Amino acid sequence: MRAMVYHGPGQTALTDVRDPEMTDEADAIVRVEATTICGTDLRILAGEVSSVTPGRVLGHEAVGTVVDVGSAVRTVGPGDRVLVSAVSACGSCRYCRVARYGQCLGGGGWVLGRTFDGAQAEYVRVPFADTSAHRLPGGVADEEALMLSELLPAGYEVGVVRAGVWPGDVVVVIGSGPVGLAAMMTARLFSPSRIVAVDHASSRLGAAREFGADITVNNAVADPVPTVRQVSGGLGADVVIEAAGRPETIELALRLGRPGARIASVGLHGKPAALHLDEQLTSDITLTTGLADTSSVPALLRLLDSGQLDPRKLITHRFAFAEFEHAYDVFASSADTGALKVVLTP
Repeated sequence: MRAMVYHGPGQTALTDVRDPEMTDEADAIVRVEATTICGTDLRILAGEVSSVTPGRVLGHEAVGTVVDVGSAVRTVGPGDRVLVSAVSACGSCRYCRVARYGQCLGGGGWVLGRTFDGAQAEYVRVPFADTSAHRLPGGVADEEALMLSELLPAGYEVGVVRAGVWPGDVVVVIGSGPVGLAAMMTARLFSPSRIVAVDHASSRLGAAREFGADITVNNAVADPVPTVRQVSGGLGADVVIEAAGRPETIELALRLGRPGARIASVGLHGKPAALHLDEQLTSDITLTTGLADTSSVPALLRLLDSGQLDPRKLITHRFAFAEFEHAYDVFASSADTGALKVVLTP
């Protein structure tokens, strides 16, 4: 089969590799019919993820059709259209029992495209298929379901849920990339009074307005603090979702929140960030971090099937599988290309 293979920092290629084989009775083999590229894949190519070794098939998001299952698999079978979760779950360890699949102790967590061959391929082996592959409703299209493999759960679980968005809250989202936009879209489910989007790129702020932002602030031009204070009765934001992953945006999040604010860091950080606890000690803030567990996928699929979510707006580019290398270039140059999410079909 053809697959995108990592050959070391800065080196990847669409290559012929062996088809995957089941190695456990809980496995399933899925024929990939839609996949995508994640910002984490770019970090792998930059050499920032040491657990990914040369020869690994990349990718951890896919939709496809089950072609074979192990003897222990009960919830999906050959012929089923499924969403492959980016996070695998053994289903029985201490963390999986409380739906914290990202911390799985039984061999799951983020393994696809990291320690297992991934989903940027014609076929993928899905471990723990009963808990890691989700049968799709008949009316849900492949590419819209694909946005639920990791992107929407990241914005929803790590941002909206962990920050505890409530009706009437003033919510600030720093960073209007794909995860920030997913946070805005799903925050709307909880009826906040205002969503304020903060970004330094005017093009992304335009996208933020389409995804639910009431107010946008370009922080390359203006300090967003006065705007947030104005719409919050002078207090500051109830919730700040930091989705940019830079030291300066964590510091900005602390400035934007009111005393007692809930601040959720969703962005992937590659450098240390200062928390200034000497200043924040009396602010009574709650700061949360983490990666998506994807435990929300069944609920998000129901919202998708009922028409209450439309993640297709996140898709800006579509490519054939043979164009995978070009798709990586487009995605990596998002400042120039405007790419949010790209979809590839074999």
